[in-house]
Amino acid sequence: MPGSNTAHESPAALVLIDVINHYEFPDGERTLRNALGIAPKIARLKRRAREAGIPAIYVNDNFGQWRSDAWKLVDYCVRPEAAGRKFVEAIRPDKEDYFVLKPMHSAFYQTPLEVLLRYVGASTLILCGLATNSCIVCTAHDANMRDFRLFVPSDCSAARSAKEHQQAIEHIKEMAHARVARSGSLRMEDLVKKK
Repeated sequence: MPGSNTAHESPAALVLIDVINHYEFPDGERTLRNALGIAPKIARLKRRAREAGIPAIYVNDNFGQWRSDAWKLVDYCVRPEAAGRKFVEAIRPDKEDYFVLKPMHSAFYQTPLEVLLRYVGASTLILCGLATNSCIVCTAHDANMRDFRLFVPSDCSAARSAKEHQQAIEHIKEMAHARVARSGSLRMEDLVKKK
């Protein structure tokens, strides 16, 4: 299609990890209970990012469905009987967003994410999603090793418990050298300024 290869240039990217989720796993119900409160905050953060010209990149577990694709996964997670339907409907991707499927915890492991980030020119990442103490931690470390500047809004990720979430946030701050703050304090215009 003409124009479909035009680069979306931005020095920053919003990376939403495992937010398209069916919650059909051990402790899925507990994780969903904690996740429901972050959905409107992620939706607001995504709107603010889009207004600033920052692309949203969904990086999602494929849940072992190697013959699936991003849109089949979304459809499965918003079907009427899906446990996480309300959560996913609040933050589902649209046609302007990027979508990368991942096989393991880190958004970088065996995915084209780094190539995509370099293509759009992003050197700063805003990480949010599920679960703080698993996929967010792993992605933060991998991003730090690749010299990305990291922002992790503490109110835009969740884990099975508030304790696990808070421990992971402290770990990310100390060990992955991320700036951790509430999403409302992120100044999007500062993230897209040319240096």
